[in-house]
Amino acid sequence: MHDEELLVVLHGLGGTGDIWVPGLEGHHDRWPGWWWAPDLAGHGTSGARLDGYTFGALAEDLAIRLPEARSYVVVGHSLGGVVGLGLAGLVPAVRRVVGLGIKVEWSDDELARARAMAERPVAWFETEAEAVARHRKVSGVAGLVDDQVARMGVVEEGSRWRLALDPLTFAVGRPDMAGLLAECPAEVVLARGESDHMVSEAHLRALVPAPLTLPGLGHNAHLEDPATVLSLA
Repeated sequence: MHDEELLVVLHGLGGTGDIWVPGLEGHHDRWPGWWWAPDLAGHGTSGARLDGYTFGALAEDLAIRLPEARSYVVVGHSLGGVVGLGLAGLVPAVRRVVGLGIKVEWSDDELARARAMAERPVAWFETEAEAVARHRKVSGVAGLVDDQVARMGVVEEGSRWRLALDPLTFAVGRPDMAGLLAECPAEVVLARGESDHMVSEAHLRALVPAPLTLPGLGHNAHLEDPATVLSLA
């Protein structure tokens, strides 16, 4: 077991752990080399494909792969924030969870659209560039990550390309935030970018007494200003 604290950073739906790497390497020195940016099941190079994607199943898969450490701080974006809360309920050594940009209110129409996306067949592309462009759109990182990072979200099979993402992940559903928070023994911080239209401060204030709003930032605050987001850890 490593006798230090491990920083665990979790990406959002459609993303990969690599989106965190430039910010960690360029703007943070508290965890020099002792951080972990995994791909969640169904994403990137995780190699894990689940029969059904639930927040609990994603957290359980992550707990199995978690490197041993004295304690953990988890910073998760969107889907990753929900999974981080679930991980804390499974791993007592998680002492703090920062959930950034978690969409907590979902309409029936939004859930139906997500289920429809999960039912679509895998889309194939003739070139890597086409697949990368689709990955940027699906993961919501257009203009925010370089080509090297974006390429981690696609795979080549034969002479064609596809997203590494398992489409079934879109059916993960609505998070039971109240239940997750009630069962989370760790200290929790819920944060959002000021311009994040997916979650309001009022939504978060209904869950925790003092949510944080990060001025001038949007849904992908961790990419727009990594230093500010990592300082919350």
